[in-house]
Amino acid sequence: MSSLQQIFGELKQQLSQRIIGQQTLVERLMIALLADGHLLVEGAPGLAKTTAIKALADNLSGDFHRIQFTPDLLPSDVTGSEIYRPETGQFEFQPGPVFHNLVLADEINRAPAKVQSALLEAMGERQVSVGMRTFPLPSPFMVMATQNPIEQEGTYPLPEAQLDRFLMHVVIGYPERSAERRILHLARQQAQQGGAGAASPVTAEQVMAARQAIADVFMADSVEDYLVALVLATRQPEALDDELARWLSFGASPRGTIALDRCARALAWLDGRDYVTPDDVRAIAPDVLRHRLILTFEAEAAGITTDEVVHRLLERVPVTA
Repeated sequence: MSSLQQIFGELKQQLSQRIIGQQTLVERLMIALLADGHLLVEGAPGLAKTTAIKALADNLSGDFHRIQFTPDLLPSDVTGSEIYRPETGQFEFQPGPVFHNLVLADEINRAPAKVQSALLEAMGERQVSVGMRTFPLPSPFMVMATQNPIEQEGTYPLPEAQLDRFLMHVVIGYPERSAERRILHLARQQAQQGGAGAASPVTAEQVMAARQAIADVFMADSVEDYLVALVLATRQPEALDDELARWLSFGASPRGTIALDRCARALAWLDGRDYVTPDDVRAIAPDVLRHRLILTFEAEAAGITTDEVVHRLLERVPVTA
């Protein structure tokens, strides 16, 4: 294990100590950071979604900002706007909250489409265009958006173009009994002692170096063939299963293929390996693909979910030797 892998292994351990019972969320948060992508987290209130991104910010040298999405929010409230300065007679750009390393878009589906789309350019191009000028965003830059699956009244579902910008869509549930007791003990301890940040936070340079190391992780041709076969099966399901063909209307885009590759490499690297296995691809596939598949009306009427479709794909697509 390299020194970089050790540093990020310790970061993962520190996050796990603060975010108890949500190991999947912690791991996916780390993968999104290392794979240079954005994360959409769905779960009931009180499951440490906001706490997780704050804990990551506390352990990084970058800055953090939280945006509470509401129906009356404007696009300029996210990206920033030009302000007229009477003393100079000129307009001056005032950066919005998106100009931070880590941005939490809390309850993103509570804002209308025009506000959600304000994040499209920022997430895809790492820049913001206002008028005739374009402003680059800081590096590293990551958006973690949350949405509540319980309350659907007064919400605006994310369009497919917006969903495709997210590297992963993670669905989290309630912690187990043992984890619940540990959460209770930690809450009491923090109430008495207060929280503390990392002694030596991870720097932006170390994040960039880790991303380069992940890009160099070896992927055999057979694993790459399996990865591509999984994505192609979402577009041509009739070749595998007639039922899948009735369920799927549209499959994953090439952006999904790239996301699956990057996430599988990051997962292998976090595990201390310099090579990717088919199990890495299979482990990360549900979070990478669930928001990129569009079901038919027949599937929705039958109560079929994208998770069930991905599970069927993983059963049907053979692992190449």
